[in-house]
Amino acid sequence: MIAFTYSGQGSQQPGMGSSWAKHPSWELVNEASEIAQFDLGHLLLEADADELRKTHNAQISTYLLSMIILDAVERVGVDAAGHAGHSLGEYSALTASGAIDFEDGIRLVLERGSAMYESTTSQTGTMAAVLGIADEKVEEICSALDDDVWVANYNAPGQVVIAGSPTGVEKAGEAAKDSGAKRVTPLEVSGAFHTPFMNSARERLSVAIEETDIRSPQGIVVANVDGMSHENPETWRALMNAQLSSPVRWHQSLGTLEDRGFMTFIELGPGKVLTGLVKRCVKNASRFTINTPEDLDSLLESLAGPLPSDSNEDSPEGEHLYATERLIVSPGAGIFTPKDDLKIGNPISVGDLLGKVGNEEIRSAFSGILQGWLAVDTERVTTSQPIAWLVVQN
Repeated sequence: MIAFTYSGQGSQQPGMGSSWAKHPSWELVNEASEIAQFDLGHLLLEADADELRKTHNAQISTYLLSMIILDAVERVGVDAAGHAGHSLGEYSALTASGAIDFEDGIRLVLERGSAMYESTTSQTGTMAAVLGIADEKVEEICSALDDDVWVANYNAPGQVVIAGSPTGVEKAGEAAKDSGAKRVTPLEVSGAFHTPFMNSARERLSVAIEETDIRSPQGIVVANVDGMSHENPETWRALMNAQLSSPVRWHQSLGTLEDRGFMTFIELGPGKVLTGLVKRCVKNASRFTINTPEDLDSLLESLAGPLPSDSNEDSPEGEHLYATERLIVSPGAGIFTPKDDLKIGNPISVGDLLGKVGNEEIRSAFSGILQGWLAVDTERVTTSQPIAWLVVQN
């Protein structure tokens, strides 16, 4: 079974949306910018590292890119029965599963980022990764110190993140080295996230969470706070309230998905951090990362799998199409009108206009050669009805 994982804060990077700017899923940027009332495309295309490092910018840009990639993946017919997101990524997971609306997701992430940024200005905190010793030993070290320091992330066996006051994190890091830690690496963050230092942000965010409509998720969604899956909307409301001040139990979350039969993990968002953690936590899992539109073709080919070279049997109907060719589907319902000068055999790039359904443009999510039309001029089509098909260029 397939599980989608969603990137958290820290994975953002300058220009991370540039490869998606001509993709049909980019329309979400305009929608999100209207909700946020400022240009979110700037963060995905033009913001530098310093601007993106700010908590409120890092969170909304990462969430939005994850939603763009999710939309693109769903357009090619790949869906997941399981979802989990690291910290901020949990909001992506809840949106993807239908537990919260995209509009509410934008508003919550904006409020979350703003509340956490405000907390960092009133109380100085920091974080560091500790590698190479048992989780329990790091917990003991933090508890024994007469300072503010806690385990904030359980990322993988032998890989945790500690957070708290600068002196507390420094003391805990030194004690961890004395206890055999292979490395202690300070993180470039502006606060002690997922610790009691975030209590003021938690209180502010809880107001927005209380006002949000939360539904039962479709499929399995695993929570950061306890590493377990939940269905009850009110349970999720409580977990979302607790998340900012509680450690992220990512290792345990991946274990829950593995126990439920998930062995294919697809990371949606910037970077490849979660894909690396899956490698460490789930033996023999299939791992994919979708960072660019080109990754979609690789994903489809991998999921389809190679046809046996020694087989004399005919391929199942549709299998060859899924492996080597791509369908373009209608974005809505209405009368189909193809682009006048578009002919069979023409090369198509990502974002190219193929025609319209009513007033909605049909733009290609793939690169390839136009092989044929599956709808005719002036035909009335329905949402997601196949319109054309492309041969993928090798």
